[in-house]
Amino acid sequence: MKIFHMQKSFPLDEKYDLCSQIKRSSRSVTSSIGEAYRKRKYHAHFVSKLSDADMENTETQVWLDYALSCRYINRVIYNESLRKAQEIGKLLNFMMENPGKFSEGIRIRKQTEN
Repeated sequence: MKIFHMQKSFPLDEKYDLCSQIKRSSRSVTSSIGEAYRKRKYHAHFVSKLSDADMENTETQVWLDYALSCRYINRVIYNESLRKAQEIGKLLNFMMENPGKFSEGIRIRKQTEN
């Protein structure tokens, strides 16, 4: 949401370029995580969707680099946004490396139903 609000201050001529790209990639991170969660009992699919989220998170970081270079955001906002994006990347990598931790409840539920 910070990125969504941040891009509103970008110049109007960036509306269909940088604004559109940074909004799309940042939103795609969360939607890919949601899709991964719904497929968490299928480890390969779970990891694949998390990989998509990680890719979009990296793309968002690239757009932040552009926003800083174009002076649409200052260094403080850039550093805070980049730090958060890097933390998201770490969390996504943990989830990709440990898919079983996110599907344990599904297995337990199935075992108790039998």
